[in-house]
Amino acid sequence: MATSPLLRREARRFHLFALPWSIGFVFFTGGPIVVSLVLSFTRYELLSSPQWVGLDNYAQLLRDPDFWMATRNTVYFGAASAAAGVVYSLAAALLLNIKVRGQAVFRTIIYMPSVISGIATALLWIHVLHPDYGLVNYLIGLVGIQGPGWLTDASWAIPGLVIMTTWTTGNAMIIFLAGLQGVPASLYEAAHIDGAGWWSRFRHVTVPMMSPVIFFNLVVGFIGSLQAYQLILFMTDGGPANSTLVLGLYVYRYAFKYFEMGYASTIAWALFFLVIVFTVIQFGLARRWVHYEVK
Repeated sequence: MATSPLLRREARRFHLFALPWSIGFVFFTGGPIVVSLVLSFTRYELLSSPQWVGLDNYAQLLRDPDFWMATRNTVYFGAASAAAGVVYSLAAALLLNIKVRGQAVFRTIIYMPSVISGIATALLWIHVLHPDYGLVNYLIGLVGIQGPGWLTDASWAIPGLVIMTTWTTGNAMIIFLAGLQGVPASLYEAAHIDGAGWWSRFRHVTVPMMSPVIFFNLVVGFIGSLQAYQLILFMTDGGPANSTLVLGLYVYRYAFKYFEMGYASTIAWALFFLVIVFTVIQFGLARRWVHYEVK
């Protein structure tokens, strides 16, 4: 199809400006993805050459009890942290959307934890969740409740990590704020005239109008939580008794502790398929509750 010189010139500029990203993707993302897929069919222990073993690694994976434990922990942590993050960030966005003096200051304070380095966050929350002198147990103790050992009790370790993840949901809060400002004020006015209270307005106006934004943050948060391992590595290293062993941390162990790159690649691809499966499920369920405005 014939194109004008202007369109051809714009196309050349597009490819020129996209070239650095394309090169970076091939060498730092696309290339490693292909290599990891090939390595998942090999036995490769770094000190020796890769040996082709076919589907042996995948068969071993299906027989590995620690893999299934890590999968359960990953789904538990991912679902809980994604849900808690959406609830907390939406609640924060609703409060920060109210016109009050110092609104920008409050927004900055809530967002700041999202730009703090991961190690600093882990060090802070190790102390906040400490069973003896931690802030969380101190606050619970004020109402007469004995706080658990958040990171030392196998039953409470993942809930403790979930509490920690809600502290860094500033990005989701910003997205919710943008969505709230796009809800037409006329809908709230009409609901108020009809006698709807704040809860009815939230349930019948805010939630339906914000459902695409809620869905986006839920999917992105769930995918990110399924891949989490850095803070878990630093805070619990999978303990106690492997109660916080997630697939990302399992990949790290086999790759950089046991130096079994072939099996680590197999676990990584299992994690990839887990992310795909749950993402497809979320998109399937979205048809029942996500409402898009038709113009």
